[in-house]
This record gives sequence, structure tokens and C-alpha cells, in this order.
Amino acid sequence: MMDWSDHNCRYFWRLLTKEALLYTEMVTTGALIHGDRERFLHFNAEEHPVALQLGGSDPADLARCAKWAQQWGYDEVNLNCGCPSDRVHSGRFGACLMARPQLVADGIKAMRDACDIPVTVKHRIGINDMESYEQLVGFIDPVTAAGCSVFIVHARKAWLQGLSPKQNREIPPLNYPWVYQLKKDFPQLTIVINGGIQTLSECQTHLEHVDGVMIGREAYQNPWMLAEVDSLLYGVDDPANSRDDVITALLPYVEQQLTRGAHLNHITRHILGLYQGMPGARKFRRHLSENAYKKEAGLEVLTEAYGLVRDASGSK
Repeated sequence: MMDWSDHNCRYFWRLLTKEALLYTEMVTTGALIHGDRERFLHFNAEEHPVALQLGGSDPADLARCAKWAQQWGYDEVNLNCGCPSDRVHSGRFGACLMARPQLVADGIKAMRDACDIPVTVKHRIGINDMESYEQLVGFIDPVTAAGCSVFIVHARKAWLQGLSPKQNREIPPLNYPWVYQLKKDFPQLTIVINGGIQTLSECQTHLEHVDGVMIGREAYQNPWMLAEVDSLLYGVDDPANSRDDVITALLPYVEQQLTRGAHLNHITRHILGLYQGMPGARKFRRHLSENAYKKEAGLEVLTEAYGLVRDASGSK
């Protein structure tokens, strides 16, 4: 979710679901240690529960960043061992860490020693020539021994040469049974499944076998699906009433951010899929895409886009 699930996106998602745990985009330990920490760690109080996802491999650096995660008020800190991009690979973090389970275990131990919030791992079912379930278990075992009890498993291998990050999200075949088997073999662990999940009905099916489900691309491209998460998956009967209600609730936030110097498209780029499948959805997307990026774009651009949808649906 790099460049996707920033604090503006998460604020928007929280208008759709009050219960789901939200994750930041992956932030490298180097960015936090040497860069603009305020920029990378800032989040809105309304986003809780929210987890900080880290990219890194040095145990001491991971410990420093885990401590900051707790100090800033995050509810969880997550170590990414699943991102397959070349930049991540060359930096010795992401999916390539699956080949170094003891280094991951050392990092997890250092993080747990540095903070009291949950420390979790997100990973693939394998990389490159890792072909067996036993090799996946060989990654899980030492990380569990280091104290990690929550594993978020993308049910695809990652090929670190020859496939782009986009291809790595689509070409390697999904293998949900391996993730189910992890839960059977490690009943004491919390196993969360990820990868290719597009509907809440699919989530319900997966939850018959594992403890949780993570959704990424589909939640971004079709965010309205999140409006039923609380009622269908958490049993909380307090859904968002309509897409229009979400826009109405978002407007004060947008106005606040604009007064602080934010650009409109930094917020509206995350809501382009809100009206997917509805009359006027294309006009809504086009108006925002063609106007929100302009330097002088203000709140009126969003209200105009919203008006196009209302006109198309015949709302008053």
C-alpha cells in the first residue's frame, strides 16, 4: 500500500468502518531515523485502531522505530516481509527477508523489547525457489520463538527477479490452503489471510479457516465495500447510511486540511472509487481528476463533483 494508505486515505476509510484495523503505508526505518519523522508518523486521532508498518532489517533500527510507534500512539507495529519491489530488495527489507528468518526473529525480539504494543509480521508464503510448505514453516518457527504471535500472510509467493511489483500481486498463483494449514498447525497463533480477496462474502469464507482477513487493493478501488464490514464481520449494526453521508462527513476534514496548506488532490485521489457502479460515477471521477490537482483547487471542486453524482441519480 505504498503511496496509497496515507493519513488522508485512512481518515476516509474510517468514515466507512469504525472497527477494522487500518495499516499505514510501509515506512522505512531509514526514513524515520534520518527523515521527516513528523511527516511519516502523523495520523489523525479518528484513525484508531491503526498500525504502523515498517520496512527494515537492522534490529537496533527496528527497535528505535517500534519505540516511536508506541510513543506516537499507534495500536500495533508491523514488520513488512512481503513487499517485492526492487528498491525494497536492494535495501535488504521486504520479501527478501523471508530468506533470513533468524534476522527477522532478531528484529522482532528487539522490537518487542522496545515497546509494549503488539508486534506483528506481514509476509508471503515464499520467495523464489521456496517451493514447499515446510520452508514456510521454517520461516514461521523462529519468528514465533522470538515472540511474534500474529502473522499476516499474503497467499502468493514473490519472485524477486523477473516480475514487477504489480505482476507479483497477480501472476504467482494464490495458495489459500497453505494459509489455512498454518492455522491448523499453529492454533495458538493469530493467522490473517491476504491476497486476491474482493468481496465480504469471500472474507466470511476465509474466516471459517483463519482468524482475520486483510484487504488492500479492493478496499482502495471499491471503498464502499468497507461500509458493510462492521455489520457483516464484526456484528456491529452501525453502518454508514449512504455514500452521500460519507461525502458530507468528509467535507469539514477537507476544509481543515486545505487551510493547513494541503492540496485537494492529496485527499480526493483516495475517494475516486466511492461511487463505483453508481449513476454519475464517471463524471465524479473525471471532475476530480481534471480539477483537484490544480494549485487553486478548493472545496468547491469536491462539492461540484458531488453535485454531478446527485444530478445523475436524481437526488434532491
